[in-house]
Amino acid sequence: MSLILVPTPIGNAADMSFRAKSVLENAGTIIVEEFKESSVWLRAHGITGKSLERLNEHSNPEDLRRLLELCRSQDVPLITDCGTPGFCDPGADLVRLCREAGIAVQALPGPSSLMTLLSLSSRRLDEFVFRGFLP
Repeated sequence: MSLILVPTPIGNAADMSFRAKSVLENAGTIIVEEFKESSVWLRAHGITGKSLERLNEHSNPEDLRRLLELCRSQDVPLITDCGTPGFCDPGADLVRLCREAGIAVQALPGPSSLMTLLSLSSRRLDEFVFRGFLP
């Protein structure tokens, strides 16, 4: 059983990969950042009838332990409102706990607003510093 990090499109819902959609369609439970945003997004892709569990900045250690146990019993995808889970969000805490517990963690490739911005910069960038999101 495992935790599967599933990136979601940034801005255009049509940018979701076939593999990401397949993982979400085949899951019984999906860990989401926010119920409302994720429910709308999932319905737009025809993904319904799934149990949703929340993991966000308001989640506490007990929430993380409960999600960890869920990952012990089934393959559980984790999505954020947009972008890649675990980058500047509490998904990283769940990834760490899964690794410490010997639970497999998989990651699907996906969109990155940061890489998109850098690719549009018209400059060759061999390195950069990220200091977090603007408030």
